Amino acid sequence: MPVYLKKISVGLVLFFSLASYAQEKKKINIIYSGEYTQNEEKYPGASIFSRDERQVQFEHEGIDLWCDLAVFYQKENLLKAFGNVFLQQGDTIQMNSGYIEYDGNTKLALAKEDVVLQNPDMTLTTDTLYFDRKKQEAYYNTFGTIKDTANILTSKQGRYFMTPKKYRFRNDVKITNPEYELHSLRLDYYTTTKHAYMYGPSTIIGKDYTIYCERGFYKTEQEEGYFVKNSRVDYSNRIINGDSLYFHKAKNFASATNNIKITDTINKGIVKGHYAEVFKEKDSVFITKRAVAVNLVENDSIYIHGDTLMVTGKPEHRIIRAFRKARFYKTDLSGKCDSIHSDQKTGITQLITRPILWSGRTQMTGDSINLLSDPETEKLDSLRVWDNAFVVQQDSLSENGYNQIKGKELLGYFEENELRVVDIIKNAESIYYTRNDKNELIGIDKHVSGNIQFTIENNEIEDISYFINPDAVLYPESQLPGNARKLRGFVWYGDEMIHSKDDIFDEEDNNIELVKIRGIDNPIDIEAEEEEYRRAMGDSVSQSLPPRKPVPLPAGKKDSIPPEKEDTIALPGTEKDTTVAEEKKDAQEVVRDTITKAMDSITKEVKKDSLISPKPTDSILQHETQKSTSDH
Repeated sequence: MPVYLKKISVGLVLFFSLASYAQEKKKINIIYSGEYTQNEEKYPGASIFSRDERQVQFEHEGIDLWCDLAVFYQKENLLKAFGNVFLQQGDTIQMNSGYIEYDGNTKLALAKEDVVLQNPDMTLTTDTLYFDRKKQEAYYNTFGTIKDTANILTSKQGRYFMTPKKYRFRNDVKITNPEYELHSLRLDYYTTTKHAYMYGPSTIIGKDYTIYCERGFYKTEQEEGYFVKNSRVDYSNRIINGDSLYFHKAKNFASATNNIKITDTINKGIVKGHYAEVFKEKDSVFITKRAVAVNLVENDSIYIHGDTLMVTGKPEHRIIRAFRKARFYKTDLSGKCDSIHSDQKTGITQLITRPILWSGRTQMTGDSINLLSDPETEKLDSLRVWDNAFVVQQDSLSENGYNQIKGKELLGYFEENELRVVDIIKNAESIYYTRNDKNELIGIDKHVSGNIQFTIENNEIEDISYFINPDAVLYPESQLPGNARKLRGFVWYGDEMIHSKDDIFDEEDNNIELVKIRGIDNPIDIEAEEEEYRRAMGDSVSQSLPPRKPVPLPAGKKDSIPPEKEDTIALPGTEKDTTVAEEKKDAQEVVRDTITKAMDSITKEVKKDSLISPKPTDSILQHETQKSTSDH
């Protein structure tokens, strides 16, 4: 024979030997068989093993399985185990159940009846569980409960990924913790970190907070989370809405980003912006980026804006502060200044540094301006201008004519939230365009006196009265030069007048580029998933489950012979006490009766006389297909 043919022959023999060896390794091995029987009518081609003082035991590529009775189709490499079934994979996975069907070729297992799956991190209980050893995944769709050191989790469907130690729950997911409950449509949970990832409508109900989101992440032990997509936190006496929310229970802190709305549920005030921080302990809110506070005054709303807003104090003593480029607007009153301080308890609103106030077409300025309202009714009561009070109103029929009144201080009085009467106190001066009933200009009146009082009707200055040494001169228009028609300190801010709530924002406010929120568009946060996987793989604490405890014989018939060391079988010819042997025989009959009843009840659901793998309806493969479809 040529040399190359010999080499081919040797190679083929070696190949088939290795293939045969590999195939042999896949066979389910019998470690302890107990009693052996056959029932060709009921289980054709199957070997039936039942326990004696020891349970039946099998081994297959890294798992050990114990049971009271086994129907073993050796040719098909299929095992059906009944009664006190215990499956162990290494020292980290254990499963108990009333029944297991295991396919040694596909490494698929179907467990039923009081199924309990354990690893060092958690315990899963359910009625039916599918276990794919190749993928190291377990799946249930008949409701399951998972317990770990921190939480109890329940859902209608669940899948456990053993390598990353991750659960994926679907439908009516619930986490029960002593401090809160979490409900979700779908949730991923990592047993190593106790982190939960929520997909779909989810609600967390704590002792003093409620959170809603449609995409979120929660550290279940720390009560700390990040929530996006229609997210909301009901936090003490405030409701926080935003595109993105962060919450930390221990720090009594929450923050929000983009399209924020914070509602004061007691005072009915609203704060809006694009970045906010809420400090529960201090009862305060910090908000910026197109920030605005909205409060109801009578049947009108007042809008307060600044580069930064702070709302502080208990509900009965709220204080609103607006910093830098502060503005406010209500239907008949508006203003601007560097900063605003509004105290709801005292009813005093301060306009600080270069304040300008408009009531209709009337402009008022001074070193500082205070608005006073009734704390009970919240109606505007009065206003006060401190130092260098100056009132200006453009003459209705003159292009460059301005009615002007100035003095040291100004006191104004409101009726039904509208400014009606104004007193100018000390060193009062005025320039007023006097007209007749036909609105024809009579002349320009210049007045000096101790005090001046005037009324406002329909946003026009009317009925001016002068007190304490008045001195007046009425000039024809042609006899009063232009530079004499303005009092010292005159400035007209007509082009800065605030006509609507939108005018409180400048161009910079209206062109803010919002932060892009991660996680809203993507169904899965890939980076977070990878980080959780790294943590699970890098878990330095090596944990293992306690060893299996032998299952005793059923109550009522106790084996009088103590187990021999290592459960060794007695050698032939060894003499035994006949009484003891009889008791042992009775005990084994009890075992067989118990197992027979169990088999009869279970096999109503499991196809009898089957030499094939579990039914398609029981197969994990079908659910794998459903999973792939639903995940996409």
